[in-house]
Amino acid sequence: MEEDPDTYRILRLRAEILELGSAIRQLQREGLDDAAAQLLIARKRAQLEQLVKANAPGRL
Repeated sequence: MEEDPDTYRILRLRAEILELGSAIRQLQREGLDDAAAQLLIARKRAQLEQLVKANAPGRL
């Protein structure tokens, strides 16, 4: 059975968000600037939210 491309994209985005979260925590622990990573994670979260909404059951 072939997996839906959107399902794959959702899983990939979730994995990227987890990695970015880990990177942000590490930057914060080391006292380094995490602004770029924060911006990137916000964009990834927005992409994920849009993709999930687009694939919600009952959507016309």
